[in-house]
Amino acid sequence: MFTIFIKEVNNFLNSLIAYIVIGVFLTSIGLLMWVFPESSILEYGYADMGTLFTMGPYVFMFLVPAITMRMFAEEKRTGTAELLFTRPLTSFDIIGGKYLAGFFLVVFSLLPTVLYYFSVYNLGNPVGNLDTPGIIGSYIGLTLLGGVFVSIGIFSSSVTENQVVSFILAVFLSFIMYSGLSSIAGINVWGEFSYIIEQFSVLYHYGSLSKGLIDLRDIVYFLSVIAVMLLVTNLIINSRKW
Repeated sequence: MFTIFIKEVNNFLNSLIAYIVIGVFLTSIGLLMWVFPESSILEYGYADMGTLFTMGPYVFMFLVPAITMRMFAEEKRTGTAELLFTRPLTSFDIIGGKYLAGFFLVVFSLLPTVLYYFSVYNLGNPVGNLDTPGIIGSYIGLTLLGGVFVSIGIFSSSVTENQVVSFILAVFLSFIMYSGLSSIAGINVWGEFSYIIEQFSVLYHYGSLSKGLIDLRDIVYFLSVIAVMLLVTNLIINSRKW
């Protein structure tokens, strides 16, 4: 697994895609937090990082699939998948290594945003007038959300050799999991089942963490979604016997 992880990370760092993805993420969030008047902290004069945690998931929804779309699709297209599976590695080693590489890039892209925290911290009146527990919970939620999107992206990449198809499928599934289920639950036809459907939505659990409430049930939910997506990916890979 570690060998695959190092290989994937090196592939990303030796190409432009990782730098473009990280650059686009940081630029987008920076513009939303500090420049665009509709969401700028400087405009509405309140020391808060809500813009990062509200808009970050939607930015990730497009950027994470851009990271993962090539992971298996490219291997199949170029024929290197057969060579990969001849090595003394299990399918879980391969999937796990690729997942950890994608997750590493997600965490790596989030690290520079800590500077935003210190900036907002010092802009507060008085200095430090900031909901730090809520921000910590939001960071945990956004990190776990990125992990979910990576697992969805890897699954999407395993079902096709076309990177564009993989990207579109990952974006669609990420949207459905994040806010689509909440929207469906809001339709006035489910009655008492609406709340049950809502609980399957990533947005429901992400919202809880964003309030600074670190509930074990929310953590378990995120880890369960990741595990299920990776298990399904493993079934697909083994069934096709690349």
